[in-house]
Amino acid sequence: MVESFNTSSTMPNEYIYWLEEAMDSINDGILVIDAQGIVRFINTEYTRITGVKKEMILGKPLKEVRKGAILPKALRDGKRRSGVYRREGETEYVIDTAPVYKYGKIVGAVSVCKSLNEVHFLSTELEKSKERLAKLENTVGRMYQAKYTFYDIIGSHGGLEDTVGLAKKAARADLNILIQGESGTGKELFAHAIHNESVRAELPFVPVNCAAIPAELLESELFGYEEGSFTGSKRGGKIGLFELANYGTLFLDEIGDLPMELQAKLLRVLQEGRIRKVGGMKEKEVDVQVISATNKDLGKLVEKKRFREDLYYRLNGIPICITPLRERKQDILSLIKYLTDQSKSTKPIRFTEETHRILIQYDWPGNTRELFNVIHYALSMAETEYIESKHLPDVIYRNSFKAGISHGQTLKEMVKETEQEIIKKTIEYYGETLEGKKQAARQLGISLSTLYNKLDQ
Repeated sequence: MVESFNTSSTMPNEYIYWLEEAMDSINDGILVIDAQGIVRFINTEYTRITGVKKEMILGKPLKEVRKGAILPKALRDGKRRSGVYRREGETEYVIDTAPVYKYGKIVGAVSVCKSLNEVHFLSTELEKSKERLAKLENTVGRMYQAKYTFYDIIGSHGGLEDTVGLAKKAARADLNILIQGESGTGKELFAHAIHNESVRAELPFVPVNCAAIPAELLESELFGYEEGSFTGSKRGGKIGLFELANYGTLFLDEIGDLPMELQAKLLRVLQEGRIRKVGGMKEKEVDVQVISATNKDLGKLVEKKRFREDLYYRLNGIPICITPLRERKQDILSLIKYLTDQSKSTKPIRFTEETHRILIQYDWPGNTRELFNVIHYALSMAETEYIESKHLPDVIYRNSFKAGISHGQTLKEMVKETEQEIIKKTIEYYGETLEGKKQAARQLGISLSTLYNKLDQ
């Protein structure tokens, strides 16, 4: 239970002024909130470290003015926290937080911050806390940040519109997320975007590929290890990825390849929110959102007893399935335009009708990753601004030709059908207006009158 943090009723104004002056002379930044999470005081050092001025924050709810703030948690759980990494623009600092009690009740909370430059200077004197020193060195030496947002997802207004909408809702929830999709569909791109849309956006985003790390090393990578826990271990031990991601997001890619013996340990961490280093005796609390991704059917792995059912349901708080490119071919033209716009060519790049047809008919088993490779290949092979079918990898043209033959159509019928499809999709991309049709005609390398004639056929 909390009550209002109001000192004016119990302290003379002169004493309050003296107390504020005393806190203003401290070399650490100080921020105080009351029981409702309203900011009641910050000192000059807090402004110097964070760049946040009093008029920007005093009298306002901390959650609204400081996205991802940790301090309000102290009001709810009454726990102290230390060494929490924060960033404001280019300024990096660490904070300690603690609740404020009055007659055994929480009446507010206080945050004390120190810039990372000062922390680094003082770290040589903190030998009594090797764990904190190791965390500081890792944090300063290696920062984890998500690079992509939903604006970077091509198809967010096309074939992926519903998927992006679900992912944005997932970002607002603090649940574990499972992203499933074929290889090359952009699962990691979605994980980055979800993190950057969430309240944890300013905190670490730590990716790990469960299939890329040997099974015997994966446990120590995830949870860390104590000094001397095995031959070749570093002096002072090593911090784990869970701890590096504390208060942020841990992205577990290729989760379907996680060894069974580690699945039980991961489940325990997700259930209890506590980790224990390899060779360690003490446990430590962690607050981490886990986003998992896989190109495997975890449901079938569960049926085959190759993946724990309880872990599957723990990870699958919000399921997101990314549609393969062959089922959203309306995005192909958008992807091609994006890639050509990103090229370093000084001339306008145009694709012939036949090339467009081949690219649209192809099933893209490697999804957008394969499409990116094919377009980059074609751009490298072309000697003019026109991309012709001969500039595509042979496998793309052969497979597309076989697909056309299988429908029992004549070459003339195939060309006419594909031509109509390409024209309609190009107009759909540029718009039904007169200007949009002019742009479509220019892109296709035909006149506006020819475009209208072909539409009337």
